[in-house]
Amino acid sequence: MTNHSILLVEDNPDDADLALLAFKESGIQEQTLVARDGQEALDYLLHGGSIAGCNAEHLPKVVLLDLNLPRVDGFEVLKRLRGDALTHCLPVVILSSSREEIDLARAYRLGANSYIQKSLDFSHFVQSVKQMGEYWLSLNVVPEACQN
Repeated sequence: MTNHSILLVEDNPDDADLALLAFKESGIQEQTLVARDGQEALDYLLHGGSIAGCNAEHLPKVVLLDLNLPRVDGFEVLKRLRGDALTHCLPVVILSSSREEIDLARAYRLGANSYIQKSLDFSHFVQSVKQMGEYWLSLNVVPEACQN
């Protein structure tokens, strides 16, 4: 089984493709898996569901989570990840077009590690993705108790 370093949870195919292109443009060579809705992400991370199965040895290094998702929204995904022993330490970065203060505050209250607003400017988005990748995939140090 391939160990995916990034789980991108994004229902919009254009936004998912843009993010994958931004990863490539910014030099991020990590394996990325895309979940198309919140339930699919939860199935993968918590229950070994339809998009390949996951366990403690195969958790991604970071989850990039959209908020407005079908079936289970991003807030509920975050809440359930934080409530599960397997994923409570898993870094979750919100990647959303929402600029609403209420969404930002709620995401952090539920345990988001970071919140990045999607940019309509591709070069700015690539730069944001590059910085995110450098931090979460290279610089971030995880406590041993949380390592998979």
